[in-house]
Amino acid sequence: MSGLPSTQIHHLALLARLEMSDEEVESLAGELSEIVNYVTLLSEVDTEGVVPTSQTTGLVDVLRSDAISTTDILSQAEATSATEKIHNFSFIVPAVLDKSQ
Repeated sequence: MSGLPSTQIHHLALLARLEMSDEEVESLAGELSEIVNYVTLLSEVDTEGVVPTSQTTGLVDVLRSDAISTTDILSQAEATSATEKIHNFSFIVPAVLDKSQ
């Protein structure tokens, strides 16, 4: 199976906001090709009669209870102490989406 064209990988990198050199794109194309080949190989496995499995332990709801803990609440000063970029009690971060695209 041939890999993705480098133009598609460059486009995906742009969408993911990743800067990639041509060498990295070429390497990724080969890796993606191997992944697709492996998935194709797996799709050929005979699973007739195999019961679908979503988990294997039998455990159900092993998470903590959903309860409010008043001892773990940070003040605004504590929550914002690690950054200098705050506006109206909100963190200022770089834009991810460009409305022009």
